[in-house]
Amino acid sequence: MLEQHLPLIPDPKSLLLAMAQQRSVDEVLKLVVAELASSQVVALARIWLIRPGAGCQTCRMRSECPDQTNCLHLVASSGTSVVDPDNALNRIDGSFRRFPLGVRKVGRIAVTGEPLEVQNIDGEPEWLANPKWAKDEGIRGFAGQPLVHHGQVLGVLGVFSRTTIGDQCLDWLRMIADHVASAIANAQAWEEIESLRKRLELENDYLQEELRGESFGDMIGQSAALQMVAQQISLVAPTDATVLVTGESGTGKELVAREIHARSSRHARPLIKVNCAAIPRELYESEFFGHTKGSFTGALRDRVGRFELADGGTLFLDEVGEIPLDLQSKLLRVLQEGELERVGEERTRKVNVRIIAATNRNLKDEAETGKFRSDLYYRLSVFPIELPPLRKRKEDIAMLAEHLLGILSRRLGKQPPRLTQANVAELLRYDWPGNIRELQHVLERALITSPKGKLRFDLNSGENTKATTTPSTSISNEPILSASQLRSFESANIRRALQACDGKVYGDKGAAALLGMKPTTLASRIKSLGITLRD
Repeated sequence: MLEQHLPLIPDPKSLLLAMAQQRSVDEVLKLVVAELASSQVVALARIWLIRPGAGCQTCRMRSECPDQTNCLHLVASSGTSVVDPDNALNRIDGSFRRFPLGVRKVGRIAVTGEPLEVQNIDGEPEWLANPKWAKDEGIRGFAGQPLVHHGQVLGVLGVFSRTTIGDQCLDWLRMIADHVASAIANAQAWEEIESLRKRLELENDYLQEELRGESFGDMIGQSAALQMVAQQISLVAPTDATVLVTGESGTGKELVAREIHARSSRHARPLIKVNCAAIPRELYESEFFGHTKGSFTGALRDRVGRFELADGGTLFLDEVGEIPLDLQSKLLRVLQEGELERVGEERTRKVNVRIIAATNRNLKDEAETGKFRSDLYYRLSVFPIELPPLRKRKEDIAMLAEHLLGILSRRLGKQPPRLTQANVAELLRYDWPGNIRELQHVLERALITSPKGKLRFDLNSGENTKATTTPSTSISNEPILSASQLRSFESANIRRALQACDGKVYGDKGAAALLGMKPTTLASRIKSLGITLRD
């Protein structure tokens, strides 16, 4: 008779109302098992959800698992023990943290989608996985409810009772299971929508960043050196080969990456850029591979990494030589196997990404001296492309200047000035240590400061620039600096630039523009020289 059965759920209506008020599915699951376990007749309440197989190597039921593809993961647990009152039974990493699908009572519920309701287990000790535990705890009944939404089983709710389970309690458990399944399905749908929205937002941000980025001349020129680069791009672009672009700062390595991607079969998917020099060391894995909510302090939500964003497209690893040596092995694994795990997640994800890397350092020498992993170097340099400095393709300067003046004039809202032969001669006499980026900055300054219609270049005002002198110029009076003195000179020069720009690195009025350097390169030098903005 019903009146002889103590209730499993003290206040079922209040529980259903409280479930509706929870914001996350984790809160719903913990609330349900905690409320059920608050009953004096419930020994244990647990919820398992179907998820991709993980932790198989240490699973006690591995030998019973059909294929280790999917299994039941214990996600919420609560209860009280009469044998050990201090054991709250809320751990989810114990012996039954995983159940293979179709195996034992919980696994069978997940496969069949049918409840297993044993109101009184007297006389059926073999039916239990741990008969001794059931006897010691005084277990009398078990109710296992599938969590089903639109015909799909999402998991299992299991309750062990110290009293015979009445019909009314079973009705309430079925209703609660339906509400839990709906909460899980809604949360999963919302997470998928949010993940897609965030991914699209990130892709849009990267694309907008690309549009705002500097073109560095759009590969303008007819020199033999540039034509060689164009030939190499034409050869490698249709393939999926990994490309290593080398060259001095400001020669246009990022432009080459964009050209390769644009001419590849992946052009419909995004080109994602990672500035390896600008990533804090502790965030490399998160930046590359993503992370799950709560995986570390500050991880307030799931985050998609750059590799997943570039799935099906191209990933551009700029300043790849700045990746810490001890983290290079993790990058190498993804490049070799096409698999990754987000930080804080056991699930392995497949990615199909083409890699283009860039550096202004000699990675081959660094690999030989142990400063860069040799296996990663050879994996990146399948097809190397070396960009010539501007001083070795001076025949392109006039054409580049004309092209850049047109772009800059439109940006500044000015009438494009005439580039005279005298202007060209002046540009040709300069050695351009900052390459195309420096040329762009010199032209922009000239447009801003020169009288209307006349260009005047300021090629000698900054300590970072130096005009090409004639061979007759004597250098015997110039002091020869040691490596330590050069480092001190560079550090002092950067500090002066930062002070002049009020500590600002990026932007038209930043120290990078003043020094004629790429902002990310300057940031890398600031870091390596130990300069702080307080200096």
